[in-house]
Amino acid sequence: MFGISWLDPEWMLSQFGAGFFWVSCAILVVECGLFFPFLPGDTLIVAIGLFLAGEKLTILPGAPLVDLAASSALLVGSAFLGNVIGFEIGNRLGPVIYEHDGKILKRDYFDRTERFFDRHGRKALVIGRFVPVVRTYITVVAGASKMKRPRFFVWSLVGALLWVLSILLTGYFVGDRFPFLAHHVDYLILGLLLLTVIPAGIHWWRERDSG
Repeated sequence: MFGISWLDPEWMLSQFGAGFFWVSCAILVVECGLFFPFLPGDTLIVAIGLFLAGEKLTILPGAPLVDLAASSALLVGSAFLGNVIGFEIGNRLGPVIYEHDGKILKRDYFDRTERFFDRHGRKALVIGRFVPVVRTYITVVAGASKMKRPRFFVWSLVGALLWVLSILLTGYFVGDRFPFLAHHVDYLILGLLLLTVIPAGIHWWRERDSG
């Protein structure tokens, strides 16, 4: 992927084997709560779906559907855990983080995400999952705004379920119907990147107009 090895799921699978799945779970946790918005979460989820369909990756012994169910639960759990970590960081350190403006923790990211949160309210935790950068910072903003934990947990879990399952099942069922994609992951990933760039572009355009 673009000449960067760690963005290439095929390379990661060859390097880590079955451990590729657990590395992907760790990356989801970091992307969803630890201020690294440009990690390839979407890419890894769809690639896992493709690899499961092509039987190139095994999570648990048994039928492929067992692997699909197990990976769904673990990936959703990873995305949710990342959100909870981000929420707690925002809840405890929100003002301090907002004052920082660096290469990764850009103040502009927080400002844009805060406007997104103000516009969509609780639904931002679901909608924001599908918008790169926003999904990394939205939980921190929710924590800094002192959103009630039970409400946050419910909406964050709904967002994690919709985000992970929609992408994972797309990879799995497309890979099952078109097996050659399991050996040419880049084609589906590039299509997925376009689908994620579109909402990001729409969000940027709206923020530019409102700003």
